[in-house]
Amino acid sequence: MTSSILNATDASFETEVLKAPGLVLVDFWADWCGPCKALAPILADLADEYPEVRIVKVNADENRQVMEQHAVRGLPTLLLFSEGKECGRLLGTQSKTRLAALIDEKLEA
Repeated sequence: MTSSILNATDASFETEVLKAPGLVLVDFWADWCGPCKALAPILADLADEYPEVRIVKVNADENRQVMEQHAVRGLPTLLLFSEGKECGRLLGTQSKTRLAALIDEKLEA
């Protein structure tokens, strides 16, 4: 995992995501989730290619409160926040192209 990918918990989610400036892509994942593992290298590539976008991972098994607050019902779930407001949501494994398109769309907005 790239050092530019952060980890957030129930306690740090507000600071790491909701109060963070700019775009924040949040990956809700779990150790037992195969598609989550497949997504990890894609997120690492995106972290390198989009240094202006904060990428944050949340372990769903250890952080139930933030999962419930954001109505995360399946894994992996990717939420995109802009200035603390959710502006995108993708469920399941995503291609790098699809994630880059979502980020590009929000960066251009």
